[in-house]
Order: sequence, then C-alpha cells, then structure tokens
Amino acid sequence: MSRIKVLIVDDQPVVRDGLKMILSLDSEIEVAATASNGQEALDLCNSGIDVVLMDIRMPVMDGVKTTKLIKESFPKVKIIILTTFNDDQYIFEALKNGASSYLLKDVESEEIINTIKVIYSGGAVLHNNIAAKLVNRLSESQDSANQLEELTSREHEIAKLVAEALSNKEIAAKLFITEGTVKNHITNILSKLDLNHRTKIALYVIENNL
Repeated sequence: MSRIKVLIVDDQPVVRDGLKMILSLDSEIEVAATASNGQEALDLCNSGIDVVLMDIRMPVMDGVKTTKLIKESFPKVKIIILTTFNDDQYIFEALKNGASSYLLKDVESEEIINTIKVIYSGGAVLHNNIAAKLVNRLSESQDSANQLEELTSREHEIAKLVAEALSNKEIAAKLFITEGTVKNHITNILSKLDLNHRTKIALYVIENNL
C-alpha cells in the first residue's frame, strides 16, 4: 500500500520540523518535502505530492494565492490550510480557491493526521469552529431554494454523506452502489448547485439543513 505523500509548507522552521515529526510517526503518511513559502510549494508539487499542509500567511506567496495556483496546475493535489489565524475571510478565500479543509494549529496531532487521511480518500472535513462563519459568507452570495429543488432524492442522500466526511468508497458501500455511480452523482450535485469542489457540498448541506 502506497503512503500518502505530504508536502509541509510553513515559513517557521520549528513548525515545519514539528509537523514533520508528528506525521512521520504514522505509517500511512510520508513527508515527501517541506517548503518555507508558497512559491517553493508550487515548485515542489510536480513531484507526486498527494496532500499539501499549508500555512496561510507566508512571505513571497501566501497560502490563499498558492492554493489557487496549485489547484490550477495540479487539480488532483488536496490542500489543507493550517494556521494560527482564525480569520473567516482567509478561510473563505482559501476554500473558494480549492482548499479541501482548514485547521487551526492548536488542534491535536490526531486531528491533523485524521484530516489528511479523510481528505486524501476523497472525503470532506469541516470543523465546528469555522463552519458557521463559512456558511454565513456563502449564503450572502447564493440563492439555494431553486437549486435544492433540482436535486433528486438520491443526490440529497449522497450530499448528506459527503458532509459526514465519507469517501466515495464508503458511500458506495453504505448505499450498495458502485464507486463510479457515486462519482457520477457527485458530479451532478456539483453541477446543479453551481459548486466547484467537494468541500462546498458539505458547506451547502450545513447551510440548508439537508
């Protein structure tokens, strides 16, 4: 079984070293590289990186802009924003640019590891301390009523399971359908709700109490 190749991006050496030590203790994760700013991270993403664990405020290029550029050039790479700044504007912009999740640096080591594994497997993770703020920002710019009516009962069901952080494989097993069918439903959900990545489905579920 291949390990999850993680790139750690932070301008503070002590943070990079600490995260590397924590992640290296898990047999399913390989710290493939570290970087001190967004430009270095962008340059390193062509080396088969699976997940980027990235600070949001850095010199040269910050995490918000780096997320956008990485997702444009390497759309399969998953990005988790990790920072000390509980700032909903930064969170919103990073997720809008394609980040899959967001964690504060004071979370437990196990939560960082679990989030990496869930995001890598295709799940979505939104934590209670930020979900409400994100929902408020998203609701400012979208009208949900008509879009909700377009979802089939099966699509409603799958959207809820995405919000519960289940992977496509887990959803398929739970609903007794194939992973390919799950992927097709998720593609349809994204299209109908005018969303561009899986994490926003989870936000949408929270906002609309599906």
